[in-house]
Amino acid sequence: MSRRDHPDFETVSFDLTDMSSWDKVGEHLTEELATFRGKRALFIHNALWYWGRAYQGEGDHATHVKEFTANCVAAIALGDLFLRAAPPAVEAGVDVGLVQISSASARIVYPGYAIYGASKAAIEQWVRNVRAERDDRGKGPWVSAVRPGFVDTPAARREAELPLDTHPGVAGIAEAVREGNMLTADESANFIWGAIPEQTKAKPVLLFGEPVGITAKQ
Repeated sequence: MSRRDHPDFETVSFDLTDMSSWDKVGEHLTEELATFRGKRALFIHNALWYWGRAYQGEGDHATHVKEFTANCVAAIALGDLFLRAAPPAVEAGVDVGLVQISSASARIVYPGYAIYGASKAAIEQWVRNVRAERDDRGKGPWVSAVRPGFVDTPAARREAELPLDTHPGVAGIAEAVREGNMLTADESANFIWGAIPEQTKAKPVLLFGEPVGITAKQ
């Protein structure tokens, strides 16, 4: 599910910033799960809309609203669509689960990423509450959030090249990149797939790797 068509896989086109496109995701999930005959149906929300770093009150307000809509509202709304699309008939004898990809930013203060951090914190709290609701109803799907650790990505490397006075976390990020103290995409993926479904069923939020850059502030 993406804004751009994948060259090899079926693509459901939608845009995190465009609420009117989200219904297509719900329709696709409903159609697929209604006739599902497999043993595992997982929805992994790993989408992000990123436009850059900006302090609140200083960046473009309309862009801030767009960022919060894409990174918080969309994640919760699409998660709700998946829960609605998974009928009890599918859950019988089938591993059905929702994985929301979170971040250490849910508890670490990174100046310039207030909306991103708030979005991840909101997603994790949504997961905790939905797990309680699933338990209260005595039914699936199971839900979980995953903090994948500090992964070696182009975005992380761009952050490491910022001037050290850009924000307090740059020095730590630059050191992690320089020393190679990051997870590769494959390592992070292996951790996540290795935890599904046993660990994800046991804990609402799974943590892989250590946060980088700034000491946690409660």
